[in-house]
Amino acid sequence: MSQQGGRPTGHEDDWWGQLYGDATEDTGPSAAPDSLDDRFASASGAVASGAGATVLPPRAGTPDTDAAPKPSTFPAGLPKPPGFTVEAPDEQATPTSGDESRTATHVDLPTLPPDPLDYVGNGPPTYAAEPTALPPADPDDLDDLVADTVLDGAHYGACTLRAVSLRGDSARYRGEPRRDSLLTARFGTGEHALVLVAMATGARATPNAHRAAAEACHWIGRAVGRSHPKLAEDIRAARRGDLKSGLHRLTDRSLGKLRASAAEQGIEPEEYAATLRCLLLPADPACRTRVFFGVGGGGLFRLRDGEWQDIEPRVTDVTGEPVVGFGSLPAETPEGDRLTMDLGITTPPSPYDPAPEPPREPFRFRASVARPGDTLLMCTGGLADPLRGEPELAAHLTARWSGPEPPGLAAFLADTQVRVKGYADDRTAAGVWEA
Repeated sequence: MSQQGGRPTGHEDDWWGQLYGDATEDTGPSAAPDSLDDRFASASGAVASGAGATVLPPRAGTPDTDAAPKPSTFPAGLPKPPGFTVEAPDEQATPTSGDESRTATHVDLPTLPPDPLDYVGNGPPTYAAEPTALPPADPDDLDDLVADTVLDGAHYGACTLRAVSLRGDSARYRGEPRRDSLLTARFGTGEHALVLVAMATGARATPNAHRAAAEACHWIGRAVGRSHPKLAEDIRAARRGDLKSGLHRLTDRSLGKLRASAAEQGIEPEEYAATLRCLLLPADPACRTRVFFGVGGGGLFRLRDGEWQDIEPRVTDVTGEPVVGFGSLPAETPEGDRLTMDLGITTPPSPYDPAPEPPREPFRFRASVARPGDTLLMCTGGLADPLRGEPELAAHLTARWSGPEPPGLAAFLADTQVRVKGYADDRTAAGVWEA
């Protein structure tokens, strides 16, 4: 059939022939029951109402169009892509009567670390918790400015490192720069790399304390970086004697340059001095040797099996009179000449001799092997003193750092700045968590 009674156009009229042509057979009766009784039963079921009405389940393979749709888990407010379907997660099984009457124990509940604290001890500290005043700035020397807080971290080998240096409450209130300086550096690549953490504290009540601390970290970092292949090899081979002598020499050389810098500035060496504490961590996962060295006070602690251990190397002062074989002169020279008796008469100083240098701090060194689960903490006196003097701080850090995972940077910062009344100095700390 074509428009306007025109001639057939061939395949365009095939559909008419397939539908109404003589060759098409009758479709026949429907397989569904279609008697008068069946139609009456169907109509009665449609108009039935009340509790007696029975709803038959849908046939197998037939979708239930009357069922309530499941809620979509696609984010609200965003257009749904074409064809995107999301099945809602199955609801959890209803607990049995035995589970409802069971009381939860500590085995079922996860052990969470305590919340961070502002302070511990017998009362709040004198100063405010947040910075109050900024240090003065020189418009011609803006590189001299020191940030209030420095935070760093890394993961190498079997250990995770967290490091922080923050201004003390007293300096924050008075607008003084942070006297502590922090340096974290990696020298080398792969398993032969060596990680250095260096921290220094400038002399108290000196205007250039922050510069001296930064320069001390700079010099020791340069010295260790240039010698890192030999140092990493000695650490892996456990050559303790070579490490101690070599690091002692590098430390003396670095602090000697600090004294030379003081002479160039025309100031006394005591006014441009700094304590120095360093930690060497090899990146080789098979090497768990951790090396500490430095000069000056501070703290070196280890958290093992839930208890703090103070492993700061002790410096023993030689006191008392000299004894034979230790400090005393021999009775005679190798040629057999007897030495003259010392009558104890004080010899006046010669005007041509240089003035004696002030006594230097002894060198500190410790090489220890870490165990899985250990936490090593190296810090300056600003954190070491309250950690030794306030048991609540030690207990709080034990609870915070005894978890299966090391803290993040923000959590480590919150833990190290828990304040204690009477301790308001700068704090610099480096924590190493062993996997």
